[in-house]
Amino acid sequence: MGAAGSKLEKALGDQFPEGERYFGLENFGNTCYCNSVLQALYFCVPFREQLLEYYSNYKNGADAEENLLICLADLFTQISSQKKKTGVIAPKRFVQRLKKQNELFRSYMHQDAHEFLNFLLNELVDILEKEARTAKNEAETSPPEKVANGPKNPQANGVQKEPLVTWVHKNFQGILTNETRCLRCETVTARDETFFDLSLDIEQNSSITSCLKNFSSTETLNAEDKFFCDKCCSLQEAQKRMKIKKPPHILVIHLKRFKYIEQLGRYKKLSYRVVFPLELKLSNTVEDADSEYSLFAVVVHVGSGPNHGHYVSLVKSHNHWLFFDDENVEMIDESAVQTFFGSAQEYSSNTDHGYILFYESLGANKNS
Repeated sequence: MGAAGSKLEKALGDQFPEGERYFGLENFGNTCYCNSVLQALYFCVPFREQLLEYYSNYKNGADAEENLLICLADLFTQISSQKKKTGVIAPKRFVQRLKKQNELFRSYMHQDAHEFLNFLLNELVDILEKEARTAKNEAETSPPEKVANGPKNPQANGVQKEPLVTWVHKNFQGILTNETRCLRCETVTARDETFFDLSLDIEQNSSITSCLKNFSSTETLNAEDKFFCDKCCSLQEAQKRMKIKKPPHILVIHLKRFKYIEQLGRYKKLSYRVVFPLELKLSNTVEDADSEYSLFAVVVHVGSGPNHGHYVSLVKSHNHWLFFDDENVEMIDESAVQTFFGSAQEYSSNTDHGYILFYESLGANKNS
């Protein structure tokens, strides 16, 4: 990448962001699914900063067992502390740990980038929660005078009892509310559920906005799908809809491009053209207040089928768009992002399609 790296430095010239690093990641046979997601997460700046801060505190503390969180933090620290501005890094330690931890990623078959992202975020949360529980137990078994510095006013509304909220949650977690209205007694039953990403069904020649509208559209439950209403104490026809109760700081949208086709008995890739805007207004929220987001990364699936192909990522960093393809990194024009929307015709030579979209909230309170 020597030449490519210097080409990137020349392209940016004196606009090269102060302290930023643009490094390609080596591919170990079939690890493009991993590399593309790692680049998107590295350029998710709040996540990166909190991960690096966690690692610096961790290194100052006792040495614990190696896990995926430590391997990821070590990789991000390696990239951010490079003397050179561009180059290639081999994420060997991270990939070895990933394969050791989950047999799904051990084979040389084509892997799914969305499955990997999901596994990784949940794994990071599990590790952080386990660490917090251990620290809490240690604090509880320590001498009483130390405990005296704990929370003096446990909050009356029971916030103390809520599940632990880690910095991974603060970045990625949103809350959906599932509302079901009984059509006989009009009682609305609402159930909340958390999410790290939204998986959206897609249609030909559509947009993220229309996919989100469909996601929140009202569905009637009747015939064998009737709803058991607690008030009526019987099965009733009902209307159901899903709304976003609390939009996340980082909104991750997964486009369901791989669909199981009954007649074929296998999955097929949908190359549909789905427009994803650089600025997104999220309007299907409970409060009906628009949440505004800005696109900063796209994981792209390249290939015509679900069982083979390649992953690359597009990343926005300091108002420049970059294209990451394993070891290679190059600048691209913002207008090039639209070439990854998909194909308006079923059979097209273009097989590079946006698959996972990363949006950051433009809200004023970034750390809430």
